[in-house]
Amino acid sequence: MSTVTKTSHIGRKISRIRELRGMKQEALAAELGISQQSVSSLEQSEHIEDEKLEKVAKVLGVSKEAIENFSEEAIFNNIQNNYEGSTINAGPTVHHQCTFNPLDKLVEAYDENKKLYERLLQAEKEKVAYLEKLLDKK
Repeated sequence: MSTVTKTSHIGRKISRIRELRGMKQEALAAELGISQQSVSSLEQSEHIEDEKLEKVAKVLGVSKEAIENFSEEAIFNNIQNNYEGSTINAGPTVHHQCTFNPLDKLVEAYDENKKLYERLLQAEKEKVAYLEKLLDKK
C-alpha cells in the first residue's frame, strides 16, 4: 500500500492518521459504532460529509481541520526540521531548563505544611483550654 496521500482524498488522510495513531480499523469502527467494513468504505471515500468527519476527528483525537489539511510531506518536513542533528535546522538548539530547584520547592511545601500543622495544633490547644475553663467554672 502506498503511503503517499492525495491532497484531496479525505478517506486516505483518515486512514494514515489512524495508522499513525496505532489504531486498527476495528477499533475506529467500535468507537464510531459502525462496522469495520464501513470504516474501510469511509477510508476509500474521496469526500465525507462534515458531520461524519467531525465524529471521526473526535475519535482520532484531532480536529476536522487537521484531517482536511493533513499532509505526510509536512509531517516528514516537521520531523526533519525538529531533529536536533538536522542540517536544515541550523539555528541554535533550545534546551528547556528548569528555572527553579525542585528540592527548594519541596522544602517550601514541607515548611508550609509544618506551619499549617502548628497553627492547627495551637487552635486545638486553645479550644481545650477554653473548654477546661468552662468546666472549672461549673
